[in-house]
Amino acid sequence: MQYVRFGNTDLQISRVGFGAWAIGGEAQVGGIPIGWGPTDDSVSIKALHKALDCGITFYDTADFYGLGHSEELIGKTFGNRPDVAIATKVGQRQGDNNTIQIDYTPTYVRKACEQSLRRLRREAIDFYQLHVARVVHLESGELEAILQTLQQEGKIRWYGISLLTFAPEPEAEFCLENRFGHGFQVVYNIFNQLITPYLQLMQQGGYGVIARMPLQFGLLTGKFDANSSFLPTDHRSFRLSKPVLQEAAKLLQPLLEMAQAYGMSLTELAFSFVLSNTAISTVIPGIRTPEQAMRNANIPPALSETDRKWLVQFWQEDCQQLFSLMKQQG
Repeated sequence: MQYVRFGNTDLQISRVGFGAWAIGGEAQVGGIPIGWGPTDDSVSIKALHKALDCGITFYDTADFYGLGHSEELIGKTFGNRPDVAIATKVGQRQGDNNTIQIDYTPTYVRKACEQSLRRLRREAIDFYQLHVARVVHLESGELEAILQTLQQEGKIRWYGISLLTFAPEPEAEFCLENRFGHGFQVVYNIFNQLITPYLQLMQQGGYGVIARMPLQFGLLTGKFDANSSFLPTDHRSFRLSKPVLQEAAKLLQPLLEMAQAYGMSLTELAFSFVLSNTAISTVIPGIRTPEQAMRNANIPPALSETDRKWLVQFWQEDCQQLFSLMKQQG
């Protein structure tokens, strides 16, 4: 494992982290699946332990994952131990009439932070992130004020924003221009490089950067084809439509050939692409099992500059139809 400083903070974190969305289980809000299907808590806890055994020290979750269950499992497993860094998120909640609500009122943010601390069994959240916040939530400065107050009170150590998957630009620009927070979480993978123009600016600004979805919901594992299907309690049941699966399958052959040339799997190629960008502090693949923790903890071989540039060109020239289809599905 490799370790880096997270931007200008005092956090030292592993370059591969643990994405803890899936271990939240198969929660639904208003009939909309917000998880990855069924899970076994005993397996999830073993996965968390194995990840730490393999050197993974950074764990990313949210209060919305399993409606708090992901946080509870992390708290039960690690508690307040100082050798792990925990990042969680705030802003989405189950609202009236069983609907998904976005709430960034200072009263709610404080309440949600304190509830996360109880579930995580920690004295402080290492990195607190705004979940799907938009510029309209940031403009008044009221939201940053409550985050700064929570920081002064010792409830959070550092804070930042998790940017939207298909429209990260407005919030990225606002936060960079206004020096908001200390870090960003972004979608960055071979099939979605939309955030690329901002990564160097984030690095130059002293921000830590977390890269989520390195495998684009599994499309970059090579395990799916046009006939793949998902349980109704798995959010991929509506996101990975047949047209998305068909288009992704068309794009995999040159990637498989590149991976084979390096003697690695398609998954490892996907990780290597993300980690080849020096602006990325850590990549957080979703992990459910001890076996996945072991596999993901291995840093893959570095890509040549020629191959890295080819993958950027591949995104620009060949992946736009797939990107458009994914954006339509949400």
